Amino acid sequence: MTDAATITTGAAAAAAADNPLAAGAALVDGQIVPIAEARIPITDTGFTRSDLTYDVVAVWGGAFFRLDDHLDRFERGCGKLRLDPGLNRGELEGALHELVRATGLREAYVDIICTRGTPPPGSRDPREFRNRFYAFAIPYVWLLKWEERDTGMDAIIPRSVERISPRSIDPTVKNFHWGDLTRGLYEAYDNGARFPVLLDGEGYITEGAGYNVFAYVDGELLTPDRGALEGITRLSVMELAREHGIPVREARIDEATFRRADELFSATTSGGVMAITKLDGVPLGDGTAGPLTRRIRDLYWEAHSDLRYITPIVYDA
Repeated sequence: MTDAATITTGAAAAAAADNPLAAGAALVDGQIVPIAEARIPITDTGFTRSDLTYDVVAVWGGAFFRLDDHLDRFERGCGKLRLDPGLNRGELEGALHELVRATGLREAYVDIICTRGTPPPGSRDPREFRNRFYAFAIPYVWLLKWEERDTGMDAIIPRSVERISPRSIDPTVKNFHWGDLTRGLYEAYDNGARFPVLLDGEGYITEGAGYNVFAYVDGELLTPDRGALEGITRLSVMELAREHGIPVREARIDEATFRRADELFSATTSGGVMAITKLDGVPLGDGTAGPLTRRIRDLYWEAHSDLRYITPIVYDA
């Protein structure tokens, strides 16, 4: 497999030499601006109330990965929250192509956001707000450094916080309600780790701070069936597992089952499939990525050249 870190580092350096937008660019009020100059109104309720939805799609090798799936989820989220980005599907896709093309980035992290927006003077009625659409593209983001792919993630199951109830915040709609996840991160840091995996109020595994989780237990790959985002990388893992004869299913996973797994890994757009090799200070197996995790990880990156999943970007348009 191609060394992903070499690709991203080399491409970003080459692009930056010729293009001032290579460090990142944002689409604000229909204009593309350098990422460092992007601004939102201070009264935007995406900022004041975290009233928004968003999605993140990766660009790899000059092509979007699973763009349609990300836009499907973004549109579903807007529908559930009664938000209107003001762009139809074709316009959304065109705006993202234009944004990435402007940066010249071949490997990028592309964020699309729709906020409730700004209220008219004297009103707090959300039906009267003007929804706002934003997007930005920056060089690809690694949640876990590529050189750490085999040593993996050092995770904990926090005791000071539980995942917010899905009856309060729908976890299938991407959101910025990170109070519980941020508390989990700080508990991890305080205990010499970096990555929390939160339980729900009934003691079942949900997700981490920006990543889904999988547990390989008794010859079967399991991922939580509730309390977690329906991640696109998660979807990719499940599809690839089934295509290659690996049993996989969504299930309720209690803490004891999670802890006795032969292998654990996380899945996210920002880094793909990442081994969890230590849980609460205890190494899993020999403390490195297990054989199933490595296989799924390789299949995932190979899929980035699969025409079923990619949408090429024309950079010289």
